[in-house]
Amino acid sequence: MIAVWALGCYIVAIIVWNAVFKRNIGEALIVGFVVTGLFSGGDIGHVMWSGFAEAMQEEVTFAALAFVFMSYLLSRTPVLDQLLGILNSLLGRVRGGPIYTSTVAAGLFGAIAHVGAAVTAAVGSVTIPWMKRSKVSGELAATVAAGGAGMGVTFPFSSTMFILMGSAGVASLATTDDIVLPLFLGGLWCLGYRMVAAFIMVRRHKIQPMDRADLLPLRTSLSAGWTSLFLFTAIVVPLLLTRGPSGGALSDWVGTKMSDAISLITWIPVLLIATVLILGRRHLPRSGREWWQVLGNAAPQFGVIGVTIVAAFSASNVLGELGLPQQLTDLLAGVDAPRWAMALIVGVLVVGVAIPLTASATMAAIGPVAVSSLVGAGVPPTTACVAALIFASTEGASPPSGAPIYVASGIAGIDPARTFIPLLTYYCIPILLIGAAVATGVLPV
Repeated sequence: MIAVWALGCYIVAIIVWNAVFKRNIGEALIVGFVVTGLFSGGDIGHVMWSGFAEAMQEEVTFAALAFVFMSYLLSRTPVLDQLLGILNSLLGRVRGGPIYTSTVAAGLFGAIAHVGAAVTAAVGSVTIPWMKRSKVSGELAATVAAGGAGMGVTFPFSSTMFILMGSAGVASLATTDDIVLPLFLGGLWCLGYRMVAAFIMVRRHKIQPMDRADLLPLRTSLSAGWTSLFLFTAIVVPLLLTRGPSGGALSDWVGTKMSDAISLITWIPVLLIATVLILGRRHLPRSGREWWQVLGNAAPQFGVIGVTIVAAFSASNVLGELGLPQQLTDLLAGVDAPRWAMALIVGVLVVGVAIPLTASATMAAIGPVAVSSLVGAGVPPTTACVAALIFASTEGASPPSGAPIYVASGIAGIDPARTFIPLLTYYCIPILLIGAAVATGVLPV
């Protein structure tokens, strides 16, 4: 069981380096990678180099970095503000409109950007002032904004998803393409619940419609920002070309299976970048020198995300070389628990690890274990992957250390501790139960 011991030490090393020493997650995962390599004994150099080389060749490494670059470009354009303006016109007039707008916006932006703190910062910077001007308390406004952060994990194609699907213990069970549609459905379940939670909060706190000063007629907001809707065509078009009846008909016509010919995790970020470049061209650099400066400013984000992904994949490859998949299979064969009990056990474990870590770090640390445990209890592999990602998505709403909590509280100007109980009540615990319901088939994906 050397690989199981290596996994345990890997998790401990990441948590200690990140949560105790307060170092960034990129450093923590490098330390974790080194720790796993130490279990290779005299063959440490060869095993670690092989793990690193395989990680550098992963298709998902490119895709994750491409999504980070797209999010950075999007933040430099008014495209997101235009999209929020349309949502505001649609939902702002109903009772509690600002809360519904914030919830839907977090889902839409999460499906594009995926990074929890970025979702909260981008959406919350606009919707929290709207909520407060509509007499929503600062605590509730921050709770809603932070509670929506996890939707970046429960929709394809987040770096967290790539880290999970790129791990040795999961890659043998399901491919990235296999979970695209199930994860999208899982994301819709989570978004649907958040709308129910928003309804409850609106009624409980007697929230009124949005201040008329913040409202634009739908015709006006669509006229100003209808082009922002093209962001979603970059996601929908590749899906239509490769999935469902349209994908099947096209495969028959060209004589090639389109899902094999078109890589979603390659082309969706490429098309999104192209769409942002076109929609935001007036607000983006025009000269090579200006672009060089933009890339330089983006470098810190690429550094942390890139190191995180490569280190996670490298450690996963080393654990695979040590025999982790088979050892976990043997270990879990002795566990006799019904599916619902295993789902709750795994869910609590993942949520607990996600409290001090990000969702990506959580999936790097225990994602393969979570998926293998659920599969061992009879959960289909793709469903197990979706459930694990839903569990990990609670990191944005898990007190006391979720970064989105402090981003939202800073925007709202309130003490973060005042959001802890509402976040647990409205988001963290219910999302845990949703993940368990997905795993047990109560909520189909």
